[in-house]
Amino acid sequence: MSTGQKSAGELLQLFRSGQVATRSELQRVTRLARSTLSHRVDALLAAGYLTEDGSVADPRRGRPTTRLRVNDQATILLAADLGATYGRLAVSTAAGDVITETVVDSSIDKGPDAVLATVTAELDALLKRADRSADSVRGVGFGVPGPVNWHTGRIARSISMHGWENYPVRDHLASYYTVPAVVDNDANLLGLGEQRRIYPTAHLVLFVKIGTGIGASVIIDGALLRGSDAAEGDIGHAKIPGVEEICSSCGEPGCLAAVASGRAMVRDLRRLGHSPVTTRDVVDLVRRGDPDAVRIVTDAGRALGGVLSTAVSLLNPDVLVIGGDIAHAHERFVRGVRDTVLHRSQPLATAHLVIRPTVLGDRAGISGAAAMVSDAIFGTAAVDAVVA
Repeated sequence: MSTGQKSAGELLQLFRSGQVATRSELQRVTRLARSTLSHRVDALLAAGYLTEDGSVADPRRGRPTTRLRVNDQATILLAADLGATYGRLAVSTAAGDVITETVVDSSIDKGPDAVLATVTAELDALLKRADRSADSVRGVGFGVPGPVNWHTGRIARSISMHGWENYPVRDHLASYYTVPAVVDNDANLLGLGEQRRIYPTAHLVLFVKIGTGIGASVIIDGALLRGSDAAEGDIGHAKIPGVEEICSSCGEPGCLAAVASGRAMVRDLRRLGHSPVTTRDVVDLVRRGDPDAVRIVTDAGRALGGVLSTAVSLLNPDVLVIGGDIAHAHERFVRGVRDTVLHRSQPLATAHLVIRPTVLGDRAGISGAAAMVSDAIFGTAAVDAVVA
């Protein structure tokens, strides 16, 4: 079937998606003239987007043919995924393979200048540890615990990132490293990383992060669903009827985050005489079988499940992934989510729904950042600009 006169960048996407792996397969799919195809493939090889990867038998031609693959394993990226309290930084390949990484205190409330100075210093140290120069870096991916204007790379209005509003994070990183940079909400990076690595063939993945707050992302056919005003996935402030607890983030009563976030679980356990400080402390109590912690975590899962049941009926996802620190208490929390979702959603929407805790954990954000930068570097427009 003809796909038209595709550019070099469009041809590369066929290799990235796994639809083709050789020149002969590419010609069968595109029906381009052999001379045109050869010229464009040679240009992709010369620019370093493709590399030769051995030979395979070609049953149609009766002799071996050269296999080609995207040269993402030799492309070096920097990735940073910051939560409200801690973050993970890494030197990675564009294929998402981590070369070296570290965990740092993110201290988001210190403001962008201080946090970004720490992040770039730590990333520089990681480059040195990986024996890579700054000149080898092709792109930077950065995740933050708040809404991001995808078009400008600036932090949108956020009640969780005081002092960051409208800060040009993308421009800051692109200027510092003189390479393309992408910036996005941490839940988007986590969801994209989980989808690309664990559920690459799933049509629709719904990812929910339970950390200090609650955020979500939707990935459809490998691409993030984006709203009009960078507010997609902000389900932590969905209102729960009958709940009067005040949300510590927005100051309003009745938010889902006021009863189901990590901050809310810590608060409820402290009211009962326990002394957790972080969500991880809550998980430790659950693992030890503390009855108060088990009950609070299960109830939080049911509250989240009530909100997600509407999302499941609306979107009909293949997979619902629960991420964040609380996912480590998945026997209790995910059970609470699952029971409520299955009970309240329409049966057709849950007939084949898979509900699971994250497989990658907090490393999903690094995978998502790498995938996002890789999409930018190896995307059609970027490739055509370089090849031209």
